[in-house]
Amino acid sequence: MGLDDKISAAADKAKGNAKEAVGKATNDDEKVAEGKADQTKGDIKSKIEDVKDNIKKALD
Repeated sequence: MGLDDKISAAADKAKGNAKEAVGKATNDDEKVAEGKADQTKGDIKSKIEDVKDNIKKALD
């Protein structure tokens, strides 16, 4: 996984956690949903990069 991709995935997860926390604190269901979506986006990015890494290792 490239460093930029790792940072991007981690940023999405962190942003999502923060949005979800703010949404819960302010009782804003839309913000909670946005936060969960951002976290999922980060998880998907991480999994895609893991697959890329595994393919690269298998080809080496």
